[in-house]
Amino acid sequence: MSDSFYIEVGSAQRNHIGERICGDVFLSEKVKEEGRTVVVLSDGMGHGVKANLLATLTATMALNFTKEHKDAQKIAEIIMNTLPVCSERKISYATFTVIDIEKDGQTTILNYDNPDAIIVRDEELLSVEWHTMTLEGDDNTEKEIRACTYKMQKEDRVVIMSDGITQSGLGKGKYLLGWGPENVEKAVISFVKDQPGISAARLSSLIVNKAHANDEYQAKDDTSVAVVYCREPRRLLISSGPPFEKDKDEKLAEIVRDFEGKKILCGGTTADIISRELDIEVVDNLDFDDPDLPPLSFMKGIDLVTEGILTLSKTAGILDHYGPNTDLGKGPADLIVKQIMESDEIHFVVGTAINVAHQDPNLPVELEIRRTVIKKIAGLLETKFLKEVSLQFI
Repeated sequence: MSDSFYIEVGSAQRNHIGERICGDVFLSEKVKEEGRTVVVLSDGMGHGVKANLLATLTATMALNFTKEHKDAQKIAEIIMNTLPVCSERKISYATFTVIDIEKDGQTTILNYDNPDAIIVRDEELLSVEWHTMTLEGDDNTEKEIRACTYKMQKEDRVVIMSDGITQSGLGKGKYLLGWGPENVEKAVISFVKDQPGISAARLSSLIVNKAHANDEYQAKDDTSVAVVYCREPRRLLISSGPPFEKDKDEKLAEIVRDFEGKKILCGGTTADIISRELDIEVVDNLDFDDPDLPPLSFMKGIDLVTEGILTLSKTAGILDHYGPNTDLGKGPADLIVKQIMESDEIHFVVGTAINVAHQDPNLPVELEIRRTVIKKIAGLLETKFLKEVSLQFI
């Protein structure tokens, strides 16, 4: 797939009522050297800790085998022959759906016992040819896996789910037989038509929340959705620190001026350089939205202007502990994280001049070198949030 495409992956879950842990497990990984994205959703039998363990085992195997083997039949055989089987019901203890997207957009979906994937193109359902593989297990039971292969295009979406979604509302109210695949498809199309640019995370949440409402907010099963959205990348530049050589100030200013996307400056010296070189006024602000950090400043054409190393250190801490229930405030570090979450490609331009103000031995060690903090942020963005990250030292 062209470099101008970005694969956004988002998910949402609700636990079975009374459970503190979800019996469905979602995993995703970008295989950077191959330009591939692999997404897995597994539903463990039952709910709670046991279901979570079974789903984790299944999802981990599915992810790893998909990364190693391109042949769908081989992936399915290995997983199916490794999974434990219920001695009474002769069915595997966990289901799985795998989406494997290659660099050119070639996409393979494998599905064992989860509801079928919903593929959306041009705000309509895309019909693809599914074929069924019948596998002979080690225990001589036959298992059927559905698979399809197609070429993903820009603005395509794929929605996968556990059966807690399609069976929501079962036995009561409007959906006596459960919400059902057709109603889920209609809801997905409706959400996309209402919000054509809806993010993968937001679409996942809307579907899960609707299923939860169907169950009168008392989930009878773990309910999970994962969405893959192929689109133009949303780009963010974070510039921090003055260049090592003063005659590179002009180059730094050109990089900031010419960047197509959102722009953040971290550090007073950085802001002063851009202000001087591009003739943009820095407007100071006295609103302390975070008592730990100096307030924001404002510059025309720049989306955020913050203090440097303290703010970046706090940003790294927020990202490190970030989870589905993280509630971001209005402080400078929180606002940086919000911008990061709304972006796909994050480009760091890091000045390598040493700031004398941070060589005080009384300051914490992690404040000593800007590069260390930014490398930590970059690592988190790549591994935890599957962002595309580049670092440029100047």
